[in-house]
Formats: sequence, C-alpha cells, structure tokens
Amino acid sequence: MRRIGILGGTFDPPHHGHMVMAEYVYNEMELDEIWFIPSHLPPHKQKAAVSSEERLQMVEQAVAGNNHFKVSSVELDRKGKSYTIDTMRELTRSNKEVKFYFIIGGDMVASLSQWHNIEELGKLVQFVGVTRPGYDWDGKIPVYHVEIPLLEISSSLIRERASVGKSIRYLVPDNVYQFIKEHRLYESD
Repeated sequence: MRRIGILGGTFDPPHHGHMVMAEYVYNEMELDEIWFIPSHLPPHKQKAAVSSEERLQMVEQAVAGNNHFKVSSVELDRKGKSYTIDTMRELTRSNKEVKFYFIIGGDMVASLSQWHNIEELGKLVQFVGVTRPGYDWDGKIPVYHVEIPLLEISSSLIRERASVGKSIRYLVPDNVYQFIKEHRLYESD
C-alpha cells in the first residue's frame, strides 16, 4: 500500500515554510509522495489575493525538481468551498491502494475537533501535525507529531512585502519568485 501525504492550503503564495514542512513529513513518516492541493475557497479564510490558476502554477513551480512532490488540482476542479472531507472522500474513492496522511500546522491542530465532519475524516486519513510554538494540541483526535525547524514565513507576510515593493527573494522558491515578478502578482496599484 502506498503512503501519500496531503498538504492542502491556499498557497497564496507557496513559500519555503510549506516546502520544509512537506520535506520533513515526507522523511519522518517515510511516505512515498506528498501531494500539494491548492484550495479553491477555503472555508476558514477570505478569498485568495490571486487567481486559482496563478496559485496552481506557483505550486507547480515550487515543487518542480522534487520527484516525490506532486500537485493535484482536485479542489480547484471541483470549485466551491474546499472542505477537506469532500476532497478526502474523492481521493480515497479513486485511490483504493493508498493510505493518506493529512498534514496540518500546529495552529490547525488546536481546532481540529471542530472541523467539518471530523469523525468521518479521521477514518479516511491519519493526521500529521507539525510542531509550531504557541499552540496546544487537541488530544481528542489522534495526530502524529513531526518537529520541523521554526521558519517565521507566512504567505500574508510575503503578500504584504510584495505590495509595498519590498523584496520577497529567499522567502519563496526561486521559480515562484520569478513567476511572481514576471506576472507582477501582489503589487499594489
């Protein structure tokens, strides 16, 4: 049985924090692959700053050159709110010989028991939480813990810096940096 990690998110834009998280979980959990799944409309966030197509292209750029990282457009293709339960129902139905590991940050683990249809979701996936300082673990749902180095990088920080003309180089993978510059993403008018 193949072991696949799922890393979902808005990826607005994808950054080195996402890549480090995925690489550490890939190694620590001895997974076969990590699938990055950009969300269409996350239920807990506002609309993304750039289009779904641009976010998908940035994630494809970010994972280029890493053979165990793949990109899935399953949530973008489905449209509407991107509930994890809907995605995992679809993925488990079409991938019977796969055990899925859903990767979440420490900030999300704290509210995991409040996720939409969490009981069913817990039967479809094994949760893997990456350690982040300042968040408590919710012991109601079983979660594997993987420690990663602390990188204080966020997509909102990157968007903010880009909007005022500050450098975002070295916060995002080089291909993503070039894509953002070429398409003038996140620049203020």
